[in-house]
Amino acid sequence: MSQALTLARPYARAAFALAKEASRLPQWSQMLGFAAQAAAVPGVQSAIGNPMSQDEQLVELLLPPGEPDPQFCDFLAVLAENGRLPLLPEIAGLFDELRAEAERVVKATVTSAQPLDGAALEQLRASLRRRFGQDVEVATAVDPALIGGAVIDAGDVVIDGSLRTKLARLGAALAN
Repeated sequence: MSQALTLARPYARAAFALAKEASRLPQWSQMLGFAAQAAAVPGVQSAIGNPMSQDEQLVELLLPPGEPDPQFCDFLAVLAENGRLPLLPEIAGLFDELRAEAERVVKATVTSAQPLDGAALEQLRASLRRRFGQDVEVATAVDPALIGGAVIDAGDVVIDGSLRTKLARLGAALAN
């Protein structure tokens, strides 16, 4: 995985530079996301791995529906020419990280034991906004094994306020 990220990083940076220069960061993010999902389809993976496949055909398979963006087509063509189409998921992920950093948005995932209601989620978003001093995009997940509380994963920062972890700490303290 780390080798794939290392190989994908320069392509993600190049895509980011092209998109930023054209003021099309959201569009490129969507196009890369589509291409990454398309590249994960087994039939497309087979075509990408087939040495008989033409680069132009591969680019066609990975383009989102609608009017194709010429710069994006050229970008996919460069990836195809260099045998880097399998890296599209990593490129898309790194691109989104660069975009979030440029737009000063922190992406956080909140995993809770029960689904969060809108008010609790908004209160959590406001708290995270104050803590990070940036806008926060929150994705949610449910894991009943947490018993109660929540785990917040915001990149380098993980806040574990789950009841499962608190019980584990209490058990470790009592065992000593």
